[in-house]
This record gives sequence, structure tokens and C-alpha cells, in this order.
Amino acid sequence: MKPAAFDYLRPSNVEEACQLLLEYGEEGKLIAGGQSLLPILNMRLSTPEFLIDISGLQELKYIHSEGDWLNIGALTRQRDVERSALVKEAAPLLSEALPYIGHMQTRNRGTFGGSLVHADPTAEIPLSLLALNASVVVQSAEGAREVELNDFFITYLTTDIMPGEILREVKIPVGSIPMGYSFQEYSRKHGDFALVAAACVLDTDEQNRITGVRLTLGGVDAVPVLAADAADLLIGEKLTDTLLQEASRAASAHVDPEGDLHASREYRLHLAQVFAAKVMETAYNRAVAKGGTA
Repeated sequence: MKPAAFDYLRPSNVEEACQLLLEYGEEGKLIAGGQSLLPILNMRLSTPEFLIDISGLQELKYIHSEGDWLNIGALTRQRDVERSALVKEAAPLLSEALPYIGHMQTRNRGTFGGSLVHADPTAEIPLSLLALNASVVVQSAEGAREVELNDFFITYLTTDIMPGEILREVKIPVGSIPMGYSFQEYSRKHGDFALVAAACVLDTDEQNRITGVRLTLGGVDAVPVLAADAADLLIGEKLTDTLLQEASRAASAHVDPEGDLHASREYRLHLAQVFAAKVMETAYNRAVAKGGTA
């Protein structure tokens, strides 16, 4: 199928794009990489009258560090983030997660911010950034505001972005880089959407006791899930097989996956427990190998 007819608009800056969004409301849609929107348009699940192309806004394409923050512009290509030496050093979890996204051609076109705005609960970027305690900056004609990622995702394919707002930047705290990290997912074949995904960042002290941990799960609810109950069990402890199983059960206890033609609810719950254990164990072993907190 082909998209319904639309008028094509190409703003020259962020402020103009925000004004166009305000002017056309629900009849205007932003496009940048197009990896999520174009299939929706082709299937006519969305038929906007105006397509607002922001792919040329160079001001939203960057990766740089500023103090204790790693800042990534919303229009930065996913492949550029994947290959960035700065990202690999400051946020290696992202470098590990990005190759799971589709295929290289997908990542060459897809934007870093586009994945966040699309808000698919199985997506790799939102899940990793939630584990990294990231926040986002959204821009409107009136100014900018910062939103913690835990408050950004509202429900399935829905975010806190208001009419007339554009995602401008992702901010990742890197003042204390986690020593251990892991991202893993299960899909039926490479490039498919994940049935379940998990991410973990973890720190240990010199006695190998866990001093900090963030565990997130994707594909198990309407939004990416921060498994705080599991993390609480680990603080101050060395990771044992018994504790690992207890924490992985806690991680899957408060999620609410839906069954579909790809996997039943019960199977997704099982995968959530299995992959929670996998990423916690891998992150812990990496932290211990580095000798505790830097």
C-alpha cells in the first residue's frame, strides 16, 4: 500500500517545526528517520494531512559530554550512537544494546530520539536509557522542559510530549559510570521485535557487595518497566544463585504482559524471569572483574 495524500513541509529550525505542529495539531505528523512512521503511513493506520520533515535540522544531531552528562541530540542516527567512542566509554550499555535494533540499514536511517517518541515497550533504546536513569529535553515555542524517563512513557505508544512539542535531547548521567552492565533480549530471529528484553547496570564495592543496581524489562507491560523490587533485594549483598533467583522472581512479579500470536502471557512471564537473571548475573560478573566501584 501507499500513504494517503499529504502536504510536505520542511521547517528550517526547531522553533518553526514547533509552530507547524501547533498550527496543524492532529493533522500534522513529524518525520525524521521514518523507520516507524512510514510503515504506519503505508498501511494507512495514520493519514495526516501534513507531513513535517525535520530530518534536516542539524542542530539536533550531536553526541557530546558536558560535565557529568552525556548529551545526544534527538535526530542523531542510531548507527552513529552505536559507533561512537564517547558512548562506548561513558554508556557502554547503549553500545551493547543498539546492534539488536533491526538491521544496519534500519539503524543507518532510524534516529535516536525517534525510538523514544514511538515508545514501543519492546524497543531497545527506551529500555537501556531507563536503566541508565536518563532524562529527555522537550522543546516548544515557549521554551524547553526536562522530563525524567520514568515519567516520559505514559502507556503503549504514548509519551508525555504535549501538542506543539518536539523531543530535543537525551541526557544520560555519567558522573559515576556503572562498572557492570548487560543488555539481552529474545526474538524469534535477528532483526525481529523482541518478545522480552532486559537491561541492567550495577556497581560493587571491593568486597564484591552490590552498592547500586538498576534493572529494566521490556515487552512485559505497556511501558518499559524499572524493576525496583528486585534491585532492593540486591543492595549490600554478594550475588549468589539463590539471591539471583529470588531477585529475578521479584522482577517478574509486578509486570503485566499480554499474550499474542508470537508468545503467550505465561511465556513472556517466564522469559522475563530468565532474562532478568541473565543480565543481573552478567552485569555483576563484569563489575567484579573490574574490581568494584571506580
